[in-house]
Amino acid sequence: MITKTQLISTLDNLPENLTIDQVIDHIIFIDKVKKGMADSASGRVNTKEKARLKLNKMLR
Repeated sequence: MITKTQLISTLDNLPENLTIDQVIDHIIFIDKVKKGMADSASGRVNTKEKARLKLNKMLR
């Protein structure tokens, strides 16, 4: 979850002229990166082989 302070900081660092869709996309991206970093730090990661197996199941 992104905090209000982090959201304000993120918005302050964006260019002045953006569409609302670009702002939302950027916020979603930041949130997903934070979640991925937390997963990695907690050891919740997949091996390449496990990732391949999951991907093969999804593509069937």
